[in-house]
Amino acid sequence: MPSPSTPPPPSSWAILGAIPRVSADDLSLDLAAPPRVSLLTIPKRMFPAEVTPRNYPRLLAADPSGLLLLHADQGRAASPTVNDRPNHQSFCWREFVAGYFVLEAADSALALPEPELIMNAGHVGIIASPTGSGYMVAELQPFLGDDHATLLCFSSDVGEWVDKTVNYPLPARHLSSDAVVSLHGRLWWIDLSWCIAACDPFADDPHLTVVPLPPGTALGYGQAAGVLDRYRAVGVSAGKLRFVDMYRNRDPSGALQVTIWTLPHPDSTEWELEHQASFHHIWDHHTYKAAGLPSKIPVLALIHPDHPAVVYFFLNDHLFGVDLRDHAVVACDLYHLVDPPRDLVSARFVHAWQLPQALRSPSPGLAKEETDSGSNDVGAKASAHI
Repeated sequence: MPSPSTPPPPSSWAILGAIPRVSADDLSLDLAAPPRVSLLTIPKRMFPAEVTPRNYPRLLAADPSGLLLLHADQGRAASPTVNDRPNHQSFCWREFVAGYFVLEAADSALALPEPELIMNAGHVGIIASPTGSGYMVAELQPFLGDDHATLLCFSSDVGEWVDKTVNYPLPARHLSSDAVVSLHGRLWWIDLSWCIAACDPFADDPHLTVVPLPPGTALGYGQAAGVLDRYRAVGVSAGKLRFVDMYRNRDPSGALQVTIWTLPHPDSTEWELEHQASFHHIWDHHTYKAAGLPSKIPVLALIHPDHPAVVYFFLNDHLFGVDLRDHAVVACDLYHLVDPPRDLVSARFVHAWQLPQALRSPSPGLAKEETDSGSNDVGAKASAHI
């Protein structure tokens, strides 16, 4: 259970590091106002293996309901993984014994049963029940070339895994496991190279819909593999799905730009271009110069969950936010993550977490969180109009 003595940050949201610390102590949550990074600490019993660059615990999702989904393997496997369930038989060797936990940020932690049923941690998401009580954990399990997929579902009400068959209208191409987010009562599986797939896992007969990325942004299979999450991200901001893109996005003069596309409503399949800014204009702004940041292309971190014109970036030792409407730096501070090294950091190592009410301060606000947080004050005037 997170420590009850943890003071809430002066904010309605947090930048949550995806890799928690591992210690012998109890579960705890150290919250900090953005742009500082908040960190989860898990006890050694939840991740008994040695932490290495190849094997480490990771938060897969941070839901506004307060639910956190943690992937934490349970040590090296001594035997093959065998599944023998109706419509679900498999035999494979895995290096580590799988482990998945649902954490309720201010209450408890639950180890999910039969973690060996999960095929790909990157395809697992969590969503709060529309009734206001409970949740669903679901993994989309597509099979290359098949027009149907399995939706593996664990409901907190039922307490066991259930297989649901879902239509799979995508062509025979691997669906990358970049992220899974919850919005509008659906889970959204994100492939930053070409599309997003979504469905309601609570439905008895779920239907998978596909949203292609905006025109001109789709990439060939394997293109920019391993680096795409440094320059692209999909997240929820102001109640809508947003696609932030830097990859191959240049203005007529050749300057790299950052662009925000918005999915205007839950059933949309076409994106609207909402914000666009050139890094040359950002570098020339007086707030950027005041922050002392170098004029170099940063790495994308996240989009502000309440203000869709504000995007955060990693650059050297700093995490900073920019309002794309006027190119102003509205937040800047040194950042600290458990991992990875600075040259490998990307959007997948942080979550923009809208905090549940129990962890919020009485008077959250962007200007307060980003000017009273101990960070560089260059954004005080720029954030006042947001």
